[in-house]
Amino acid sequence: QVQLVESGGGLVQAGGSLRLSCAASGRTFSSYAVGWFRQAPGKEREFVAAISFRGARTYYADSVKGRFTIARDNAKNTVYLLMNNLKPEDTAFYYCAAQLGAVVVGTSPYDYDYWGQGTQVTVSS
Repeated sequence: QVQLVESGGGLVQAGGSLRLSCAASGRTFSSYAVGWFRQAPGKEREFVAAISFRGARTYYADSVKGRFTIARDNAKNTVYLLMNNLKPEDTAFYYCAAQLGAVVVGTSPYDYDYWGQGTQVTVSS
């Protein structure tokens, strides 16, 4: 079992920054990959970024590449998503998720086994 709790969301103006955190408990944190996804009203959940279990590999959606950075601190059981130069189209509910036993880090929600409750990010224009 893995429990995930997101924090750090909020309201920010376009061009601003936010840092999301995903705190994990349960199964050994360094044994699984973690991804961030987002879902806007009326839209499907979409991949944002992911990081391998030791942090050696990172993956980004094209829409956030160069603006968002994913990182993990295995000593603190936490994954971070640093979001810079935010745009109104980044407005969504953001979720972190754990992928157990990953040989290849997934970019589909179906690749992930455990999910947090999410945190709202709103970017005003």
